[in-house]
Amino acid sequence: MSTRKPYSWNCRDREITLGDRSLVMGILNTTPDSFSDGGVYFDSAAAVAHALEMEAQGAEIIDIGGESTRPGADPVSAEEEIRRTIPVIEGIRTQSNIALSIDTMKAEVAAAAMAAGADIINDVSGFEADPQIVHVAAETQAGVVLMHMKGTPRTMQNAPVYADVVKEVGAYLAARAAWAEQHGVARERIVLDPGLGFGKTLEHNLELLRGLPKLAALGYPLLIGASRKRFIGDITGRTQPTERTAGSLGAAAWAIAHGAHILRVHDVIDTCDLCRMLDTLSSGE
Repeated sequence: MSTRKPYSWNCRDREITLGDRSLVMGILNTTPDSFSDGGVYFDSAAAVAHALEMEAQGAEIIDIGGESTRPGADPVSAEEEIRRTIPVIEGIRTQSNIALSIDTMKAEVAAAAMAAGADIINDVSGFEADPQIVHVAAETQAGVVLMHMKGTPRTMQNAPVYADVVKEVGAYLAARAAWAEQHGVARERIVLDPGLGFGKTLEHNLELLRGLPKLAALGYPLLIGASRKRFIGDITGRTQPTERTAGSLGAAAWAIAHGAHILRVHDVIDTCDLCRMLDTLSSGE
């Protein structure tokens, strides 16, 4: 039985109901070097087609990223991120009204994405990398996802250490949410993400998954992104990210059962089937 608290997530002029059922966010990387599918959707037309395919498969949000955040990744300029992502957002918007999220740490990119029709800002730095991004979120009334990351994508996996990872990640997320609220982002626009794989060892990731009820107690909806990540490969022995679907589904099922509202995934069909099954069982229908 899921322990999820219901929420209404306000994303510009949308109100997304969370809690009664699980939501799937489809991942769309418009990068040449993402860990799982780098280069596959680097072409704008291919990216738009894949977004529409994921919508048809059951995704309710598409998360579009133009900068790889895989461990060791080098940063790219705002101009390059805009070149990679904005034509995709515009292309999707001509054919669909699905909720769109921009995966960026840069205010300039977020502003361009909002102008092109995006609804959500998903910032893996928790609004720390470019603090001006909070003003974009406040002014556009975007939904936001604030994530925990120790260090930067380039350094985050260099022997991360925590005394109590659940407590520390929870305190960080609560502080970043409070900071965003102080700068004009309404509480009902905020979702939190503990950042699995972002500056965490295998054991840290497992502790965070086991500790989801404590993170849910912070009083915000939770997004979990475990899809195809290295820790799943470490457990299952699957070295190729595309071979980690079953392990990813296991993590997704656990997350839903322990308080997660949104799953950020590559494998949309399988995850949507999983969500329908678990949501039906937990509803008693």
